[in-house]
Amino acid sequence: MATIHVHILHADPVLRAGIAAILSRHADMLPSSPEAPFYTAGGAAVIVTDYDGGIKLCAQHRPASAPRVLVLTPHNKEGAVRQALDAGVHGYLLQSCTADELAQAVRTLRDGQRCLGETVARCVADSLGRSELTSRETDVLQLLGKGYCNKTIARELGIAPGTVKTYVKGVLGKLNATARTHAVVLASERGLIRMEAVSAR
Repeated sequence: MATIHVHILHADPVLRAGIAAILSRHADMLPSSPEAPFYTAGGAAVIVTDYDGGIKLCAQHRPASAPRVLVLTPHNKEGAVRQALDAGVHGYLLQSCTADELAQAVRTLRDGQRCLGETVARCVADSLGRSELTSRETDVLQLLGKGYCNKTIARELGIAPGTVKTYVKGVLGKLNATARTHAVVLASERGLIRMEAVSAR
């Protein structure tokens, strides 16, 4: 049985210890972390990391022979999942996954396949029938969340108020929203805009 070398680069030290303990129970896995004396950046088949760490690793444009990236995160919203998959993350599990799910995900990535947790896969499946917002529509929606009117949004983005109105109409249609506020609520629930940007007004 070939040994799977797994580097644990999760930002949370408690989770790092827990992941190492879980994987070390399996005879076919050899987990290590940056603190381990035998840690080497180039020898892993799979890297288990947090959400931000996974995005950064995939942004390095590594070759196909580089380690496969498995993200373990509490982020379960559509926007976060899409961003990670678009960035090139190979596996995506929620921190609530079982020990067996974690071990199986590592094996799946080692075999060259992608792996999504059950909840994450359901989230992706639910989003397939929806039209994606364009980057400009997302910009407009983000500013709607701050409570800005069309004129202010136009000034912020350097476009005409009439163009903003067109984008707002597109956003309402794609989100199946009845009003601007409704669109912001729906987008927040799906993780399409940052919660901290939503106005308290």
